[in-house]
Amino acid sequence: MNKKEVNEIKRRFKKDSCNFDKMVGCYVDAEKNIILTFNETFLNLEDEEFHKFLDIANKSLSGTVGNNLLELPFDPENEIEGSGHDLLMRLRETRLLDEKLLIEYYNRIIESYDYVGNFLIVLFHDTYDIPMKTSDDLALDDSEEVYDYIICAICPVSLSKAALGYREQENRIGARDRDWVVGPVDTAFTFPAFTERTTDLHACLAYTKNTKEPHVEFWENCIGCGTKKTTTQKKNAFNNMLSQALGEETEEVLETKLDIQQNLSDFITVETERLGQDEPIILEAEDVANILTDSGLSETKVEKIQKNFENYFEESLPLAEEILDEKALKNNEIRLEKNVLKERVVDLTKQLKEVSGVTEDGKVANVVVKVPEEKAATVTTAFVDGKKCLCVPIDPDDLLFVNGEQL
Repeated sequence: MNKKEVNEIKRRFKKDSCNFDKMVGCYVDAEKNIILTFNETFLNLEDEEFHKFLDIANKSLSGTVGNNLLELPFDPENEIEGSGHDLLMRLRETRLLDEKLLIEYYNRIIESYDYVGNFLIVLFHDTYDIPMKTSDDLALDDSEEVYDYIICAICPVSLSKAALGYREQENRIGARDRDWVVGPVDTAFTFPAFTERTTDLHACLAYTKNTKEPHVEFWENCIGCGTKKTTTQKKNAFNNMLSQALGEETEEVLETKLDIQQNLSDFITVETERLGQDEPIILEAEDVANILTDSGLSETKVEKIQKNFENYFEESLPLAEEILDEKALKNNEIRLEKNVLKERVVDLTKQLKEVSGVTEDGKVANVVVKVPEEKAATVTTAFVDGKKCLCVPIDPDDLLFVNGEQL
């Protein structure tokens, strides 16, 4: 699913257009016991609850595609009876109305989800009449297909912080009662995927709040699908490869990393011009080697990084933009600007010394100012910093010579 397809589904998650027909779930304590279950007709919820639960659905499809949102495929050979895929198909077909099946799935989630603490499991069901669209992307009234899907979200539940508050019945300030608060969505998925604006029963769209360490164990053991690395994981892995090869992060090493990112950016620019804006730029191990070589790395370091790159991305090569560190590029721009400013300061300092009559070796320069005869009478003397000086008014057209050279 791309961002456009995700947004098409999310546009339904508003008060006037939401069409969830069912919302179910359970509350689980830190010992993995189900404390309560609930089964609601979504549109009958009170306004405040309606919007809070709608926020959970919205968050389950939020973030960056490829980082927070990953389309995870199912292996057709594992789509068998009793598998994660089979349970999802039955939940979808029964529209979350089979209580026995729901308990079975809650327990599957509880066993698979690695989390210390209380959490809430929420499932939504919806059907979407996919409108036909013209070639210029205009929607028509007629429906092409019905997209029947479920959303599953897991939210941590934590005890509110201790604080003072106004105890109205006692008319005094005292300790506020602490309660259990549902936090933002930690992990979620939508099944089936909505790929190319049609139902894809062989994939789901997973959401992770933590892009550094997503709940891979939940994807594999509960959903039963394959896994993918987030953009954050890919970027961090590449940076770790550089750190291992380059050693301690001295100023020189940091500058080398900035050079690598700049050369990677230049590579993307060249490839985009060659392939076109819409074509993905896959980063090959050979491309990495060339970028590292252009950045001044030794052959030994290039070979080490290239080998680690091949091992880490053995199953799937990354897109070049997934490795690109925008923050490093900005830091590199600042570095280049600083270098330019340093050069200008050196140049201006040199000119200032020459104009003030002092050369680089500390000797007094021979300063000659050619002033028109009619201005000769305007030359005066004055004390500057305790020294008597000759003051000569100079126009832009007047000629100034220092040591015989015109400035």
